[in-house]
Amino acid sequence: MKRQFRELNADTKQRISQGLKNRTLSDSHKQAISDGMRAYWSTIPNKPNDGNNENKNSINNENQC
Repeated sequence: MKRQFRELNADTKQRISQGLKNRTLSDSHKQAISDGMRAYWSTIPNKPNDGNNENKNSINNENQC
């Protein structure tokens, strides 16, 4: 199942964090993970808010120009 949005709840973040504790990785492996995660997260959109916030943001952006 592919993740649909970036946001996770606090419990899920805590379980992931605990599972990854005390792992040792080489510097090159850390860099490879970083590069891969950057590419992965660039493809996942932010979770949309209710429709009202989107309209307010577009109006604010138009007023600033």
